[in-house]
Formats: sequence, structure tokens, C-alpha cells
Amino acid sequence: MKTWKLFTLALTFIITKVAAQDASHQIDSLLKARTETAGIVGLSAAIISDKGVLWSKGYGYADKEKQIPYTPETIMNIGSVSKSITGICVMRAVQENKLSLDEDINKYLPFKVQNPYFPGDKITMRQLVVHTSGIQDREPVYSDTSYYYGGDAKIPLGEFLKDYLVPKGRFYQDSNFVKAKPGTESYYSNIGAALAGYIVERVTGMKLNEYSKKFLFDPLNLKNTGWLLSDIDTGKHSRLYERKGDTLSLVRWYGLVTYPDGGVRTSVSDLSKILLSIIGSGKQILSAKSRAELWRPNFTATDKPINYNYDAINYNEGVFWSMNDLMRKIGHIGRDPGINTYMYYDKSLKRGLIIFYNTSIPYKDRQQFETVYDQLWHLASLLK
Repeated sequence: MKTWKLFTLALTFIITKVAAQDASHQIDSLLKARTETAGIVGLSAAIISDKGVLWSKGYGYADKEKQIPYTPETIMNIGSVSKSITGICVMRAVQENKLSLDEDINKYLPFKVQNPYFPGDKITMRQLVVHTSGIQDREPVYSDTSYYYGGDAKIPLGEFLKDYLVPKGRFYQDSNFVKAKPGTESYYSNIGAALAGYIVERVTGMKLNEYSKKFLFDPLNLKNTGWLLSDIDTGKHSRLYERKGDTLSLVRWYGLVTYPDGGVRTSVSDLSKILLSIIGSGKQILSAKSRAELWRPNFTATDKPINYNYDAINYNEGVFWSMNDLMRKIGHIGRDPGINTYMYYDKSLKRGLIIFYNTSIPYKDRQQFETVYDQLWHLASLLK
């Protein structure tokens, strides 16, 4: 009987190992084929569990002309996935008792912000981080002013925000706000995220990139992560591309005036360490209470998320960490010129999936490529 049990255990181990090896091979084949089909220049991905990184690999090129491979260590700006990092910074400031999620933000600001349609209602940090503050991105002011091609942005974050949010500012209009009582309706707001990052700067007395480095990047030993081009080794930074039909063109590196909404530059390897920390594996940079608040849902089925492609039952929001698929998956996506990024953790599978690629591709091609995510989640569940 004992021999039979040992044989059964050994057989189970072998089957599990073979299944994991087969899943790894399928992931590799799938991503290689899809990268080529979609016309993506360079891509890297990682799959994690609470045990660590289960699988990671790069495909294509960080620099096509110089034939430099894109690897898990390649640095790239990650667009709105950066908001998840801003959310971590917010919760760290809360943990340090420097900030309250439910206090009027004007307590922390050197200028007054109020919705002109509801001047008597306060706006809170919680409303900023779940996109119900009533602040909206007015085009073309946001696109034309925030993006600075050729290097780091020159306009100070606080100066831009004051000009956008305060009457008589250069970019101010009442239409910078929506006609909805703060806290009642959801409008995805990059400028609201930038304001949240600026408030962290005000209450900590440190720029967001410096504060992040002190309590997050350095403790996790992240060598390839920073908010600004001046923070990282540009020799490891991917070139960025845009493909239109058969034409491939370079996108110059750029900084963001509103950098807390999308300015982080990192690698798949480094972002994996951040996600591992947030799920409670490895070195902790937030308390268990702060991590729980980071992921706590803030919408109900009666809310009306106007600008999202989800209904209120299938979509929710933590502290800049988005939830979907009946709140199983939590994380964020990022899209900006020359980049597409994806970071989610599936709480039921206990797996995380991170993907970066350095190419803007036509919408229909991107949609076709992103069908790979469902297949990857299935294969990720087989990895051990």
C-alpha cells in the first residue's frame, strides 16, 4: 500500500510537471505568433503567483534598427498602469497619517478646487482615486498640453493644475468639470489622477518620483524604474513605434506634465516585483490594512459609470486599481503613443499577468491581439 501511494504521488508530480512545461511552451508559441501577426516590434510578458514569477520572456526588438532584443529587463513607459503606482503612493501617505481619503482636498492644496456646478460640495481624495470627483479631461487642452515630446515635461505639475482647475487660470473653463455632484457619477479623469499625485507631493513634502523611490522602488530593489526619463538609464529604454498599415514610424520619447496619471517607466521584471508585493508576497511596502483598502470596491450596482465600457455590476474601482470580470481581476491597462501595457491579478486563479509592447497598432489589430489574454489566463492556471 505504501509503495502504491509513493507511486501515485510520483505520477501526480510527473503529470503536473509535464502539464506546466506544456503550458509554458504553449504560452511561448502563442505570444511569438501573435506578436508577429499583429506587427508588434517588441513585447515582454510575465506570469506570477504568490510563489513568485512563474514564467517571463521577451519577443522582438527594443530597437529594431540596432536589433536590440526586447527582454523582461527592457524599460518602457507604461501609460495608465502608472495610476496603480500613484494609488500605492496615496495609500502609503494614508498609512503615514499624512492624508485622509475622505477629507476635503482643499485642506491639502495651495489653491481652491471646486466644481462650479456644485460649489458647496467638497471633493475628496477617495473621489479622485475612483474617478467620481467630477473633474474631466477637456480636449484638446489635455493632449496638447500634457504630452511633451523630446524629454521630460518643463511645466511644473502644480502650475498646470492651478491653470486648469482655478477660475482665471490659462486653461480654466467650467466645462473642465462635469454637471454631476461629486461622488455620484464616474468620469475617467487623467487630470484627477494628476491632482491626486500632486496632493501626495504636498502632504509628504517630496516630489512623487522621490517619494516613490524612497519607500517603494529602492526597498524592492527596482533598478529599472522611475517616473522621469532623467530617473532611469535611457540606454535600457525601448524605442517606441507606431504602425499604420505597412508603415512603421518612430515615436519620440515624451514626458507628461500630468505625470502621476501615466509617467512611470519600468520593466516587466520590476513591475512583477511591485505586483508581488501588493498581493502580499515578498517584501511588503504597504500594511495589510492599506493593501486591503487599495483593492476595496467603491462602487455599487446603483452607480452610473458613464465613461466606462463596463456596467456597474461588472466594473468597480479601488484606489486607482480597476476591477472587472465580476471583480475577479484587478489591475490596470495603459495606452499611450507607442505603448500598450496590461497588468492584472486574478484573485480566484491566484495568478498575475503583465504584458508590455512598444508599438501602437490599429484598433482592429489591437482588439484581435488582445483576445490572447483569455488564452493566457487559462495557460497561466496550469503553471506551477
